Amino acid sequence: MASPTDAAHAAHAAFDPLPIVILLAAAIIAVPLFRRIGLGSVLGYLAAGLAIGPFGLGFFSDAQSIIHVAELGVVLFLFVIGLEMQPSRLWAMRGEIFGLGALQVGLAIAVLIWVGVAQGFPIEASFIAGTGFVLTSTAIVMQVLAERGELSHPRGRKMVAVLLFEDLAIVPLLALVAFLAPGGAEVTLADRLWSVLIGLGAILALVVAGRWLLDPMFRLLARFGAREVMTAAALFVALGSAVLMASGGLSMAMGAFLAGVLLSESSFRHQLEADIEPFRGLLLGLFFLGVGMALDLTIIAANWSVILISVPAYMILKMLVIYAVARLFKADHAESLDRALLMAQGGEFAFVLYASATSFGILTPEWNANLTAIIILSMVLTPLILIVKGRFEREGSLSTEDLEGVEARAGSILLIGFGRMGQIISQPLLRRGYKLTIIEKNADQIRRARDYGFHVYFGDGSRPDILHAAGVHEARLVIAAGDDAAETTRIVTHLKHEHPLVPVLARAIDRPHAVELMRAGADFQLRETLDSGYAIAGAALSALGEAPGEIENLLLETRRADLERLEQEFLDADLQIDKYLIGNSK
Repeated sequence: MASPTDAAHAAHAAFDPLPIVILLAAAIIAVPLFRRIGLGSVLGYLAAGLAIGPFGLGFFSDAQSIIHVAELGVVLFLFVIGLEMQPSRLWAMRGEIFGLGALQVGLAIAVLIWVGVAQGFPIEASFIAGTGFVLTSTAIVMQVLAERGELSHPRGRKMVAVLLFEDLAIVPLLALVAFLAPGGAEVTLADRLWSVLIGLGAILALVVAGRWLLDPMFRLLARFGAREVMTAAALFVALGSAVLMASGGLSMAMGAFLAGVLLSESSFRHQLEADIEPFRGLLLGLFFLGVGMALDLTIIAANWSVILISVPAYMILKMLVIYAVARLFKADHAESLDRALLMAQGGEFAFVLYASATSFGILTPEWNANLTAIIILSMVLTPLILIVKGRFEREGSLSTEDLEGVEARAGSILLIGFGRMGQIISQPLLRRGYKLTIIEKNADQIRRARDYGFHVYFGDGSRPDILHAAGVHEARLVIAAGDDAAETTRIVTHLKHEHPLVPVLARAIDRPHAVELMRAGADFQLRETLDSGYAIAGAALSALGEAPGEIENLLLETRRADLERLEQEFLDADLQIDKYLIGNSK
């Protein structure tokens, strides 16, 4: 019979925390260092993975197993993105997903096939190689967009639309792999239709669960469950939907994204995002560490000529296609170039596609190894390309090192956004002696404000942690004066959910945005051009000789007519519209 000491030794041997410690140490050393020297967190993770992998210090020998686990980071990332994409917004993007996305993917596949053909490879292998490179790295693009704060901006949404189409393209591409395989043409039409039906059934099951089951489940857990149970439920929904999609032959990332979209209008959305965020960031970092470890220097050295030709050939051709398609869809030169450089690399799905093609005999193991090295090198090169682009554009002035982070000031007014609207709003409040905590995320704007004596903190006012650091829980009121409509709506929604007693005043961009803010619960909203437009109209009537009393009556009638139209557009009959009269009717 084993002694307690033997059992303890066996338990200790079964779990070795050293690999986890090494991974964490590599990340906390490399990432701050690379960010400090301006190379970004993605490149820091990749370098750290290379350093501790088989061709560095040799702490790890099986990088692929780490990548498979860390792909959960990509899944959770897409879940969080889905939480920010209401179905109405996703429907509004349908043209970009199936227009921009389809044209970019289709044209890029057609062009990249010829890289393999030009090097003497069979057409089937060339097709698989080019297709794998066309599918962009969701992890890299999303991480860069998140760091820039561009996920909700039009240029960011277009890249997200292309990534969504690429995820949708996974099923037909895997079916093509089976068809191109020796004997693949013998697969019957019934088999193909059955695989499509399975995929559609998985989507339908997820939609049904998200529509009628998820919100009641979270409501029940909120009443009777502990905080850690809510976190477990959030992970269950994200990962469970990913598993459901994978069982239907679809992308796990697509499943998590759809689950997020279905919960985007839930009252628990912000709680879910806060619970998922720590796991998402950590696992996404682990994914990049795994990619760095998987860079096989032996294969690169043995096939350096093929890889040396293929990496720039694939990247340059893909850039040209992306740039051309972007210009075709009316993007300007700067946006088109940025999209081309950011999406020039191959993606993590290529590993799955190449492995499948190898198992079907389309690719040899050596070709698979070469193509995997090409994909990883392109992923490593992307952050470097973006850095070089930034240096050429002289974006060094956007550094935030000399800017002061947010701090709480008890009892102050919290002003989010210090552009042209925020500056005007602040003047009478400061003259009256009120304390303002001003938050702005544009570094140049902060420096200009500092030159005129304003104390402005650097931070993204749409992030709950920044709002908490700014003391929103103790603020007398909050004014959201930024120029991004979607971001302002998110701020108002979050504040009215988490801090319902704090009055929230918001700048509306236009009438639809004003309706959004009213639905989100803003205590006051005003379209930025409304009063200035009426003032100019009054001056015009005066110049035309109208009497002052008549001008006042005309403007009042116009304001009331405008308010009636605004009220008609607001579908909720329970809204108390009277509280908006101050800004819209007087």
